[in-house]
Amino acid sequence: MPDIIEITDLNDDRIGLFTRLTEAQLRNRLEPEKGIFIAESAKVVRLALEMGCEPVAYLMERRQLTNQGREFIENAGSVPIFTADDEVLEGLTGYRLYRGVLAAMRRPKLPSVDEVLKDAHRVAVLEGIVDSTNIGAIFRSAAALNVDAVLVTANCGDPLYRRAVRVSMGTVFQVPWTRIGETNEDWPERGLERLRSLGFKSAAMALSDDSVSIDDERLNKEEKLCIVFGTEGDGLAKETIARCDYTVRIPMAHGVDSLNVASAAAVAFWQLRMR
Repeated sequence: MPDIIEITDLNDDRIGLFTRLTEAQLRNRLEPEKGIFIAESAKVVRLALEMGCEPVAYLMERRQLTNQGREFIENAGSVPIFTADDEVLEGLTGYRLYRGVLAAMRRPKLPSVDEVLKDAHRVAVLEGIVDSTNIGAIFRSAAALNVDAVLVTANCGDPLYRRAVRVSMGTVFQVPWTRIGETNEDWPERGLERLRSLGFKSAAMALSDDSVSIDDERLNKEEKLCIVFGTEGDGLAKETIARCDYTVRIPMAHGVDSLNVASAAAVAFWQLRMR
């Protein structure tokens, strides 16, 4: 029988996973296997479960017990299900965004780079991107436009941060991804050498005097291509650009110098897709 627990106060220690812990505390860098992430909305929770993520606890509006939350309750087993009235949950940050169902889930073990890139032909690399909204949007575009995998550098934000998961609409569970190195020293030299050893050519998305247009026919002819995107504002590091096989620009009009990184990623994924 499911364990449904009534909550009348958001300060209740039993729901601290949802109300008090920061993203860094949930992630648990020292012991990743004990880390937790939060999935919001029935659709996102469903995708996470389908990809094998293990729930630790649920928090949902009372009316969702017989609505969107019903399917999770039926399969919850011994996982606790916390519920409360709207008046109580309105004090929860992001309450109006999560659409009635939250799940705290164990962070899955990340696969190796070799595992993620097996049979891949188009890969995105995110260097130092820190805005969770941008990360989530890039994953959503990657899923929609058939990018095979995403690699994130050590200094990149976490794709399983709450906002990134929400903005991605759960696609962070559909697109294979992992970190390319554990420290900043692992990128770009070691990381790009690893990609090259696996048969990938690299395309740095950057404004440069020697850049080629994104519609350059050579790019689409590459059997394996990794598309590298840089952090908001500063863009890719000079060393990264210098070590990539191509520097690629998206032609601009009306004096606009560049696109937001998430928008640029969507354009690049479409133009550089496998034909």
